[in-house]
Amino acid sequence: MNESRQEPSNALAAANRRPSVMLLGSDQSSVKAALSRIRPILAEHATIVLEDFTFQQDLKSIEADFALVLGGDGTILRSARQMGIRQRPVLGVNLGKLGFLADLSVDALIKVFADVCAGKFSVIDHLMLACRVERDGQPIIDRLGLNEVAVLGGPPYSIMDVDLYVDAELVTTYSCDGLIISTPVGSTAHSLSAGGPILRKNLQAFVVSPISPHTLTVRPVVDTADRVYEMVVKEPNADTSVVVDGEMLQVLTPRDRVIVRRAEPQFQLIEVSGHSYYRTLRNKLGWGGRIQLVQDD
Repeated sequence: MNESRQEPSNALAAANRRPSVMLLGSDQSSVKAALSRIRPILAEHATIVLEDFTFQQDLKSIEADFALVLGGDGTILRSARQMGIRQRPVLGVNLGKLGFLADLSVDALIKVFADVCAGKFSVIDHLMLACRVERDGQPIIDRLGLNEVAVLGGPPYSIMDVDLYVDAELVTTYSCDGLIISTPVGSTAHSLSAGGPILRKNLQAFVVSPISPHTLTVRPVVDTADRVYEMVVKEPNADTSVVVDGEMLQVLTPRDRVIVRRAEPQFQLIEVSGHSYYRTLRNKLGWGGRIQLVQDD
């Protein structure tokens, strides 16, 4: 599938109006400090239609051209889940540590915000996942995710067997500490820590990464997002759980199936000039193509 890249600048420019913006984030001192700096420029170039720093507002009925999310990548994950089936373009301002999705600093935002409001940006669509847990064939919980679904063993932390099915066909049984099904966005998160590959964020594919597999032959697998993935743990530990984007969703029983498929909505990330994907990899993950030699004094 081709990359999904939108150019909204013509639409905003043709409308000849101030864009409407949602302000989202957490109720932390760093967010309040950032707001005190950026409010003048926000007021100059945009109309703020909503401010929510508790993740409690229902955003489906809010009319906004884009969302300005203040925080780290975890804040963006929560904001994407809060927007639900009606995703809006997101401009992320990094107030956390890594900031892979929240790529702009406060200083950078101040420099580019006028251009963003004039429509000088691109929107990159990203795959989201839909996770359903079924018990005895009946759905008991559904969750939209952006990063990954992970089945984790939990206490007493003994190795467990996870059956993986793809389109209802048994692929293999992993003996491991856990199993991750990740989107390309999530490929730089938990999946990467488990030894998975990095996928370009707008590819339409999933990564299956076992955590500490008890074999030398098991490797992460990349497959199309057009398939349905199922995980079954026939003998779970007492606290074996399914986790979506870092949030525990459900303690699993032998009667449960964790089903992962492409979600209908797509996460939309605003990309401004000078902030490319590979630049982010280099700067945020310390990615280098050669060994840096250190000379002795």
